[in-house]
Amino acid sequence: MQPTPSTGEQRSWAKATGFLVALYLVGLALIAGIVLVAGGKDGGGGSAGGSGGGTTIPVSLTEFKIDGQLMAPPGAVTLEVTNDGTMQHDLTIADLGKTTGMLQPGETVTLDLGPLDAGKYGVVCTVAGHEGSGMKATLEVAEGMEGMDHSGSSSSSSQAAAGGQDSTSGEGEMDYAKMDEDMIASFKAFPAKTKGVGNQPLDPTLVLPDGTKQFNLTAKITDWEVEPGKVVKAWTYNGMVPAPRIRLNVGDTAEFVIKNELPVNTDVHWHGITVPFDQDGVAPITQDPIKPGETFTYRFTVNKPEIGMYHPHLHGQMGLPNGMFGEIQVGDTPVVSNRTVSGVQIPADVKPVQDIPMILNDAGVIGFSLNGKSFPATEPIVVKEGEWVTMTYFNEGFQVHPMHLHQFPQLITAVDGIPLDQPYYADTVLVGPGQRFTVQFQATAKGTWVFHCHILNHAEREDGMFGMVTAVVVQ
Repeated sequence: MQPTPSTGEQRSWAKATGFLVALYLVGLALIAGIVLVAGGKDGGGGSAGGSGGGTTIPVSLTEFKIDGQLMAPPGAVTLEVTNDGTMQHDLTIADLGKTTGMLQPGETVTLDLGPLDAGKYGVVCTVAGHEGSGMKATLEVAEGMEGMDHSGSSSSSSQAAAGGQDSTSGEGEMDYAKMDEDMIASFKAFPAKTKGVGNQPLDPTLVLPDGTKQFNLTAKITDWEVEPGKVVKAWTYNGMVPAPRIRLNVGDTAEFVIKNELPVNTDVHWHGITVPFDQDGVAPITQDPIKPGETFTYRFTVNKPEIGMYHPHLHGQMGLPNGMFGEIQVGDTPVVSNRTVSGVQIPADVKPVQDIPMILNDAGVIGFSLNGKSFPATEPIVVKEGEWVTMTYFNEGFQVHPMHLHQFPQLITAVDGIPLDQPYYADTVLVGPGQRFTVQFQATAKGTWVFHCHILNHAEREDGMFGMVTAVVVQ
């Protein structure tokens, strides 16, 4: 028989038991709170449970579409958003201040929009370049939308993206035969003609008595055909995308007269070019902003070989993706000759027949593009067998781009305009935003060799090739 606890021991046990019960209850409350917070993720202050008695709409995000029956009667609306694509996407309704936040492939979240009045609400993916590539839609709220069947849309898209549907053309299913036809047709259209050519050389307007070269640049919005039939309102210098190509000699003094015909203030930053502080083009730090209707003159002397870019720094998030980017180079493009690199003997008589600026973009109205055009309107590089080519990548976009040239290894000779002491070969060159990579290659085999960004969603979609694709044609 156990001895009976004393009165003092009984009080101690009661206190300990009460403490444990209280601790247990606090733990349950914390767990419940965590569950509620986790379940309420919608990026816009909504709850996972929706609005109760309202309309729930499944929405599917893929490259590059927003799919779903985006219609509902006035009242509470909830979106069940699934990323059925192969890369990150989000769904944002700016007018409502609602967003899912960035979704990983396969992730689903519930976005509670709350009670909505009749009207139309813009829906986009905010990842750079995705809206311009087709990820935009309209949520329509109107009387008479009651009783619509929104079931199954997202799950159908999920199964199709996973390869779970046949090639019939029923609603919500992938039509693989049509995809094949579109892909082949997109190749046959290359190279397509479009209005407008960028990268045209900019000659001095005049040469001043002291030898200064004066150039005129006008910043303005103009129509630009990115691909056949797709005309956008581009932000430009002198009406072209990319902007005019500027070449200077070491020792030149140059003036650039900038006229602003944009609806906002602007400036010009000489990215990668050595200039005095007050000519760096970073308003309002180094200068006053150039107001609409005004002009401003930059003046500097260039004293060494450099490869740079020019673009606005003020409102750059609008100017660059929408077309305001160009090449400026001082001196000759670096060329490697008469040496051995990775066991390959580079001849002493290397004389490139072309020196190509390849300006990359991925956002704004220009979108995924090479030199301001999207496939099939991109320009092929045409050379004869055995010829050498130099090329400089300029990444004016918001994403990295691994540029892959089939068949011909690229000899990287300079990075950001700085010649390399140890050049190296690569068949895929990863170019980050703001970077410049100068390469040379020899066209050693006849054929039409594909040349593209190897993030394949930047080059292919369900209706065929697009964006950052061209070819090297060796005759």
